[in-house]
Amino acid sequence: MDVPGHLQLLPDQLPDPWEPSVLALGQVDCPNEDEVLRLAAVSFPALTPCRLEVCLLVQEDRLVGRPGDPPDADGLAGLLTVPTGGAGPVALSGRPWAWAYPLSGPPGRVGYAVVSAAAEPAPECRVAIARLARQTGAALVRADLHRSEAECAARMRAVNVELAMVNDRLRHSVAELEQSRETLTTLTAVAAAGAGERGIAAALHAMTGYPVIVEDQFGNPLAWAGPDGPQPYPRQSPRRRVELLAEAGRGSVPLRDHDRLITPVQCRDRVLGLLALVDPERRAGRPESFALQHAAVVLGIELAHQRSLAETELRLRGDLVGDLLAGSHTESAISRAAALGHDLHGPHHVLAVRWPGAHDEDAVVLAVQRAVRLCDMDALVARQSDAVVVVTAPPESRGAAHRWGELHSALSEILPSTRGSIGVGEVHDWPAELPRSYSEALHALAMVEWSRGCGVMTFEELGVLRLLFTSQDKHGVEQFVRDWLGVLIDYDRARSTELVTTLSRYYGCGGNYDATAAALHVHRSTLRYRLQRIRDLTGHDLGAADCRLDLEIATQAWQILRGSH
Repeated sequence: MDVPGHLQLLPDQLPDPWEPSVLALGQVDCPNEDEVLRLAAVSFPALTPCRLEVCLLVQEDRLVGRPGDPPDADGLAGLLTVPTGGAGPVALSGRPWAWAYPLSGPPGRVGYAVVSAAAEPAPECRVAIARLARQTGAALVRADLHRSEAECAARMRAVNVELAMVNDRLRHSVAELEQSRETLTTLTAVAAAGAGERGIAAALHAMTGYPVIVEDQFGNPLAWAGPDGPQPYPRQSPRRRVELLAEAGRGSVPLRDHDRLITPVQCRDRVLGLLALVDPERRAGRPESFALQHAAVVLGIELAHQRSLAETELRLRGDLVGDLLAGSHTESAISRAAALGHDLHGPHHVLAVRWPGAHDEDAVVLAVQRAVRLCDMDALVARQSDAVVVVTAPPESRGAAHRWGELHSALSEILPSTRGSIGVGEVHDWPAELPRSYSEALHALAMVEWSRGCGVMTFEELGVLRLLFTSQDKHGVEQFVRDWLGVLIDYDRARSTELVTTLSRYYGCGGNYDATAAALHVHRSTLRYRLQRIRDLTGHDLGAADCRLDLEIATQAWQILRGSH
């Protein structure tokens, strides 16, 4: 409904008493909509005979305004269709006169202010009411602008905070990528320079500041970088070592092992060792873990390359050693050995090594190679049958007596077991005589395994047995054993008994019943029965001096022949 034309007065037609107050409301610059409405609710009854009942905000379709009971809004719904600038009566229960005035602002219609009075106001008052409504609308528009600006500013601050966080993460990611690039570049350069595991460990120590240790698959230290390492180096049990390698191999990040941060060094699925940062205070973070993992990758390539070269050299040495021990191609052996860096001129002899408990046969060969280097031995190392063979010059040719126990100790430190055995053949002057030294080494190896279980024995230590095995007629040795023990050997084979072993242990224990029974893990009465059975079958008096020596030698020869087959 339009306002009658006689009510639409110009501003300068307002009565003087109202104009300053009405203009004051129009100049309100309050960022709070509720404060504007509170001021309007006070201003209407103060300046006019009306009071503000309610404000209907068109854009939000909600009623706001004077506190108290909500008004009867039945007549307000139609106001939403009134053209901009329109006004009209509103039916409010208990109010003789009620009128809706538009709350107009710069964007257009804001809504309506519903006022009421005890009687219809005079025309000049209605002009003031209309202007007061428009000024209220303008104040509400400014409050809405303030609110929008505040919300926009808040959103901008939130966006700026989020952008700052994104920028921080981006800077952190760029720094990590740059550090990763420098890590890879440094490690690749070290590996390309041929610095080996020591150079890689030193580079990782320089990058992280933590002590670095490189271990082989058995837990032996290959390289240390940083302050002085522990002496002696702690060794893990073989079982714990296998469990640790398996646990480290299952994870995608380095594993915490007490005061160390470790990661496996491997090529494909083959574990070659461990790389570790010593971090007792547990301060190593993502950069150190990243450097550790990439150093392990580079180290894995390096160790795999070294192992490939070693295996190739082993094949070449194996071919040469195989020819030497077979007695063939001896005329070219010296030049072939020289190509491999070994001088075959002068006396040499052969060592035979067997080391039970090592799961990887190639690892035993590599361990023997490392041990002979630690013992300052110039040697050819290769696998032959079920033993590792070492062809080396005698210690005297180097001007120093060598204790073969040092070689056994070195191998015990490298390999996970100490139950290995070494047999040492006699020295011979020419390569063509090395097959004989090899045979002697196998005899000594068989004897030490039978008599001691492990350790070192030279062929010279066999004593009188040397008279049998230095003979070129091996058939004669076998015939000697057959003459004295044949009936027992046949009996054992036919009935799955152990009479020859019992006799051998009996002489090995010096004829002591208790010691022999304990060695055989049998009762004393069982031992007595077996010895009586031996007397019955052979017809020999086991304690008689005229046959005891021959029987003892025969049992030892039987053990050596059995171990060398």
